[in-house]
Amino acid sequence: MGAVEEVARLAGDIAVSYFRGSLAVDIKGDGSPVTVADREAERAARGWIEAHFPADGIVGEEFGIVRGDARRRWLLDPVDGTKTFIRGVPLWGTLVAVAEGETILAGAAYFPVLGECVVASAGRGCWWNGSRCHVSPISKVAAATVLTTDERFRDRAPGRLEGWQRLAERAEVSRSWGDCYGYLLVATGRAEVMVDPKLSAWDSAVLLPIIEEAGGVFTDWAGERTAFGGSAIATNAALAAEARALLLGADGGRSASDG
Repeated sequence: MGAVEEVARLAGDIAVSYFRGSLAVDIKGDGSPVTVADREAERAARGWIEAHFPADGIVGEEFGIVRGDARRRWLLDPVDGTKTFIRGVPLWGTLVAVAEGETILAGAAYFPVLGECVVASAGRGCWWNGSRCHVSPISKVAAATVLTTDERFRDRAPGRLEGWQRLAERAEVSRSWGDCYGYLLVATGRAEVMVDPKLSAWDSAVLLPIIEEAGGVFTDWAGERTAFGGSAIATNAALAAEARALLLGADGGRSASDG
């Protein structure tokens, strides 16, 4: 776990040095924004990996894939929540994960403005600023806080907006504290559900070990346990079945909870 945390802190500390400064914003081919903070933070992370693990592959949001056929690869998102970053809002983070095939070995999410870092690896727990953390024990959606990045669900995937609306209407609190910050809240017991209809691998890879090692349940919107499903539903364990039943519909909820 130490290596992923070191890389995340290195990159995040570079990104935060640009935070609330005067930044030029470029628009990438997919329509998303990027700044010098994203690029310089990822360059630093790649430099560290090349120096310490030169045979490993790297998959990063800003500079693509290096050694894509390597047995082990690092997945990097230097600023998850660039739109948030640009607006001077502190709820963004730096994400680093290490994978062998489809197995995530370790992941770290660092929130430099907030002074929070959560790190996890399989079988070794989830750690929040050096202390073991756990999801909440809340067992009913009616008492839960549920989160998403953008409640409009602009990806228009069939049923997902309706599923979110069912969940949000049933919950005690519904908020769009989004991007990686929502998953931090679930892993540390401050919220119960976080969902995103669309994620890239460098976003989602870190989330599976963090949520599971904190005692939660992490699946994609098909109800499959995977870090590479292109979408995410993260919950505490106690209301995992109820939340997925609302999000996926009755049949999907049963199949997800059976797994």
